[in-house]
Amino acid sequence: MKYVLVTGGVVSGLGKGVTASSIGVVLKACGLRVTSIKIDPYLNTDAGTMSPFEHGEVFVLDDGGEVDLDLGNYERFLDLKLTRDNNITTGKIYQSVINKERKGDYLGKTVQVVPHITDAIQEWIERVAMIPVDGLEGPADVCVIELGGTIGDIESMPFIEALGQFSYRVGPGNFCLVHVSLVPVLSVVGEQKTKPTQHSVRGLRGLGLTPNILACRSAKVLDDNVKQKLSQFCHVPVANIVTLHDVSNIWHIPLLLRDQKAHVAILKTLDLQSVAREPMLEEWTERAQIFDTLQNPVRIAMVGKYTGLSDSYLSVLKALLHASVACRRKLVVDWVASTDLEETTAIEASEAYEKAWGLLRGAHGVLVPGGFGDRGVQGKILAAKYARENNVPYLGICLGMQIAVIEFARSVMNLTEANSTEFEPDTKTPCVIFMPEGSKTHMGATMRLGSRRTYFTTADCKSAKLYGNVNHVDERHRHRYEVNPDMVSQFERAGLQFVGRDETGKRMEIIELPSHPFFVGVQFHPEFKSRPAKPSGLFLGLVAAASKQLDTVLPNANGNHVANHITRQHSANGCAPLQNGHAKKIISNGVANGNAKYLMNGNGVHN
Repeated sequence: MKYVLVTGGVVSGLGKGVTASSIGVVLKACGLRVTSIKIDPYLNTDAGTMSPFEHGEVFVLDDGGEVDLDLGNYERFLDLKLTRDNNITTGKIYQSVINKERKGDYLGKTVQVVPHITDAIQEWIERVAMIPVDGLEGPADVCVIELGGTIGDIESMPFIEALGQFSYRVGPGNFCLVHVSLVPVLSVVGEQKTKPTQHSVRGLRGLGLTPNILACRSAKVLDDNVKQKLSQFCHVPVANIVTLHDVSNIWHIPLLLRDQKAHVAILKTLDLQSVAREPMLEEWTERAQIFDTLQNPVRIAMVGKYTGLSDSYLSVLKALLHASVACRRKLVVDWVASTDLEETTAIEASEAYEKAWGLLRGAHGVLVPGGFGDRGVQGKILAAKYARENNVPYLGICLGMQIAVIEFARSVMNLTEANSTEFEPDTKTPCVIFMPEGSKTHMGATMRLGSRRTYFTTADCKSAKLYGNVNHVDERHRHRYEVNPDMVSQFERAGLQFVGRDETGKRMEIIELPSHPFFVGVQFHPEFKSRPAKPSGLFLGLVAAASKQLDTVLPNANGNHVANHITRQHSANGCAPLQNGHAKKIISNGVANGNAKYLMNGNGVHN
C-alpha cells in the first residue's frame, strides 16, 4: 500500500479536501485504485451532534456513519462508497484506547499519548486503507489521507507525531506528503509573498514531516522567481511546486494538477512510474468546458434555516448542480431564510420579509432540505403551501417532506392543529411522530441512519419513473421522526399519495401529489448518492420540471425513455435521459464525475 498525506498550512479553508480529491482523481486516471481517509482532530466521536454552523453539513454513509463533509467530496470525485472508519477523529482514537485499557489490554502499562495513541492512529490507518471501497475485490493501490486543521494546531499534534512515525515505518517509496499552503498577494505592493509558506513548511519539518510536493493556493499562477524562492527555502524541487490558482469551477483542479505534472512527482515519490499510465482526463476537460459555457439559468429557492453558511447544504447544492448540468442549465440558488417568510418578520423586519417572498415567487422551483428543531418551521410550511397552490415544482427532503405533510393536513384536510410532535409534543393531530426505536436521552448515532430500502407501491408515479422504473431503491437516511402511519389512509383519501414505503409497509418514504406538475417529498436524503456522472433522479426531476423539461427525462410506461430528448449536441437544451435511476452519462455533453461552482442569488460564486 502506498500513502499520500495532504496537510494544510497558514490558514484553514484553503481547499485541502478538494486537493486531496483531485489528487485521487489524477491517480485514478493513471490506472490506479484509490481509497481515502479523512482525519479530524476534534474530540467528537463523529460529526453527528455538531451544528452545521460549526462544521458544515453532516455527510451520511451507507453504513450509517455520520462524517465530515470532505468524505462527500471524496465519494463524488472518485465515485467511492466509504465507511464510517474512513473518518478518523480524536474522539474515536481515544475511545478505542480507553476501551482497550478498561479491558486490560495494556495491563501493567502506563497508557500514554506516545506510544499508545500514536500506535492506535497508525494501526487504524493501515486497517482502513485495506478496505475496498470501489466495488472491486482486494485493497486499493494508493490511500490518500487528509489531515484536517492547520499545521501548528495543538489538537492535531498526536496525529502529526503518528504520521511522522508512520512515514518512517512504511519507508521511502511508500509515503508522499503534499503540503497545501497559501501564497498571498498584498494589494499594496502586488507581489506574491512566500514568507507564510516558508514558515508553514519550517513548522512542518520541525514536527518531523518533510513535504515532497507543495500545492500553493493563490489568486493567479505563481511567478517563476517565486517558485525558485520557495524551492530554495522549503527544500522542495521546483518541479514539485504546483500552483492551485483560482479557477471558474473546481472541475479544473485535477486538470491543473495534470498540466503541472503533479502526478509525475507523486508517482516518482511512490515508485509507481512503471505501473501507471498517462492520466486520461478527457471527460474532466470536456465537463469543465461545458460548465463554463452554460448560460440559460434555472432558479431554485433553497428554503432553510442555515442559509448563512452554504456548506450546511453542500451535498444538496452539489446534487442540484449535477442535475442542472445534465439539463444544460446554469444553476442559480436563491437562499431564502425560512424565518424571513413568517408573519413575525413582516412586522419586525419588513424588508427581509419582502425580499424573501420576492425570491420565492421568482424561483422556478422550491427545495426544502432536511433540518432539526422548530425555528423557521412555519416559514417552510408557507413555502410548501406556495409551491403546492401555484404549481411550482417542489422537492422536500426529510423534514421537507414532513413539512409538506403538515401543510397538506392543515390546508387541504382542514386539520388546523396538525403538527409534528417534534415541534409540539402534545399536539392533538400528530401528523409526524417520534419513531419508537429512537432514543430521547442520547443524541449521538441514535437516529435511523444509513442505507435503507424503499419499495414503490405503484409504478405509475413520477418518483418510480425517475428512478428508472425499478421496484425498489436504496437511499441514505438520517431522521428521528416519521409520518404517523395511523393517518396515512386519511391523507390518501384526501389526494396525497404515499408512493414509497419501507419493507414493512408502515413507514412512509415518498409522497407525491398526482395533480401537481412536480410535488415530491422523500424521507431519505438522495443528495448523498448523487454523482456528476449520475445525478440523482429526484434532483433531476426537480430541475427538469423547473426548466420545463420533465417529459424529457421521464420514461414511458414500458420503461423506454422519451425519444425526443437531445443527447449529442453541445448546445442541447434537453436533459440527459435516465438510466437506472440516474441521468445517463453522456461524454459528448461533458457530464461526468466532479463538482463545480454554482451561482448564489445570481451574484456570487462558491466552491
